[in-house]
Order: sequence, then C-alpha cells, then structure tokens
Amino acid sequence: MSLSELCWLSTGAYAIHVLEEFAFNWRDWARGVLHLPVEWNTFYITNALVMVLGITAAEVASQAPTLALGLPALMLINATFFHVAPFLLTKGRFSPGLFTAVFLFYPLGIACFRAAHAQNGLAGVKFAEAVFLGAVLMATPIVFLKLATRQYFIQKPDTQRV
Repeated sequence: MSLSELCWLSTGAYAIHVLEEFAFNWRDWARGVLHLPVEWNTFYITNALVMVLGITAAEVASQAPTLALGLPALMLINATFFHVAPFLLTKGRFSPGLFTAVFLFYPLGIACFRAAHAQNGLAGVKFAEAVFLGAVLMATPIVFLKLATRQYFIQKPDTQRV
C-alpha cells in the first residue's frame, strides 16, 4: 500500500479516534489527568484541523513524504504520550482514545513510516524531521491552551471605545 493510501486510512482512523474520545468524555479526563484547561469547542476545532491535516498528508504524500509523515508521527506521539503513558502512570485508569490509539494508530503509523522508507528510502534525517513535525503539531494546541490562561492573552472587551 502506498504512503498516500495509508495516510487516507490514517485520516479515517483519526476520525474514529475522535469519536472514541468524544463518547468516553475526553474533555473531563484531560482536565482531571492531564490538567489541560480544555473545552469541547477547542476539542472540535483541533480535531477538525487534524482532519484537514490528514487530507493534506494524503494528497502530498507522493511529492513530500516527510511532510505527509507529520500525520503518522502525530498519531504515534498522541498514542504514546496522551493515551498509553497516562494509562500506565495512573495504574490503569482508562484514557478515552486508548483503544483506537493502540489498535489503529500504532499499526497505521508504523505502516506509514515503513511505506515511506520502501518508496523513498527514508533516511535518518528525514525520519527525524517527520517526528519533529509531528511533535510540533501535537504540542501546538497544548501550548495555545496553556498560553490562553495567561493574563497577557486574556481578551477583555474594549471599554474605551465609543
């Protein structure tokens, strides 16, 4: 299977992952376990952007495999650090998204990297660039959530204007 086809499958897997997170109340889990000040509207927007990312990855995979690998890197990072690790660190407390992370993200994420290596001879530097991109993509909404609670970024109505 080509990297492009696997990116399409990964996008579908991510959609199922979002459904699992929603069904098992990821927001309250993230607030309690990860201490993220997240609301459902942030969850919706972030995951809509991941769907756009998935479509983009599938479309550019043949011309820019390193960029396309940002999606599976994001999936592998998400699975490891936001589902499996918290599950283990909390001694088995269920993490909404854990099932799809283990049974879809790991197999598809690994398959994407293998396909890229088979098609393009993915070198160490390109592999590292893809993982870095995935990490940046994963960190961005978290950094924004944290920054949004800082006084400088809190938006108040302008009472000076007429």
